Amino acid sequence: MQSTQLSAKRMTLKKFLDQYSIMLITVLMIVIATILQGTTFLSLSNFINIIRNNSVVGIIAFGMSLVIISGNIDLSVGAQMVLVASLTLDVVNRSGSALLGVITAFAFSCTLSLITGLIVTKGRVPSFIVTLGLQYIYRSILIYTLNGGGITTQNKSYALISSYNLFGWLPLQIVYFFVMAAIFFFISKYTVLGRHIYAVGSNEKATRLSGIKTDRIKIYAFLLLGAAIAVAAVAESSRMGSINSTSSGTGYELNAIAMSVIGGVAMEGGKGKLTNTMFGAFIFGLINNILTLVGVNTRLVNAFKGAIIIIAVLLQRKSRER
Repeated sequence: MQSTQLSAKRMTLKKFLDQYSIMLITVLMIVIATILQGTTFLSLSNFINIIRNNSVVGIIAFGMSLVIISGNIDLSVGAQMVLVASLTLDVVNRSGSALLGVITAFAFSCTLSLITGLIVTKGRVPSFIVTLGLQYIYRSILIYTLNGGGITTQNKSYALISSYNLFGWLPLQIVYFFVMAAIFFFISKYTVLGRHIYAVGSNEKATRLSGIKTDRIKIYAFLLLGAAIAVAAVAESSRMGSINSTSSGTGYELNAIAMSVIGGVAMEGGKGKLTNTMFGAFIFGLINNILTLVGVNTRLVNAFKGAIIIIAVLLQRKSRER
């Protein structure tokens, strides 16, 4: 009787930790940062800076999470974002229309992601290989067309897309981050497409035998990522007023994957919550903040990030084995 009660308590504790562990980690990180920096860390301006600095990659991470849940991955998102942003700025400069630039960003980005999805599904090539190749292609095209430099814009309407502050203190870039979080959460939780994406990632063969067109679901997941990349491209290029062919977007794909993994998205697919990806983005920002506070050399920051990703994956595996 006692052993049964003890087992029930363990199951309850495990369920609690599985559901709220990301929130507990977030609180712990905030406590650590507060101890290191003092009460100034808890200021509204500091939290705004943390979220704003990670909002663009965070937006990409929402789309990346769905692609990973579907059993795939995309290593070309950083280069694709810069390619989309460069074309968008060119359209804005030529037409003088910020709206036309935004429409171009969505059309071009979704087209690129559609091509990615078709190659992966119809060509039966692992997404890791396809998107790694596309990353090289996109970056090379950028460097060639922009002669290793960048492109800028002076269009004031386009600049307002990200530089304007609501109520005088809330950057629109942060608003986009939370709006995209809500949209992707809704898709993953309350739509048939969301349920099918989880099913494909969990057991593709069984899902196909049940009559669901798995290739189509994977393509839809890539298209959703393409839409997220378009939002990120517009947000980044409008805030900066420029984009660079060599330095912009570098490492964004790994950071987006890190945010997803830290948020609990399983790399083998079929598992993960989009709300946790949002917390993963915030934790990622806190990690950068804490590493800076303790005086870690900037050249070693990525080493710590890599270690954190490995630890997160190991903890996921341990949790599933229990």
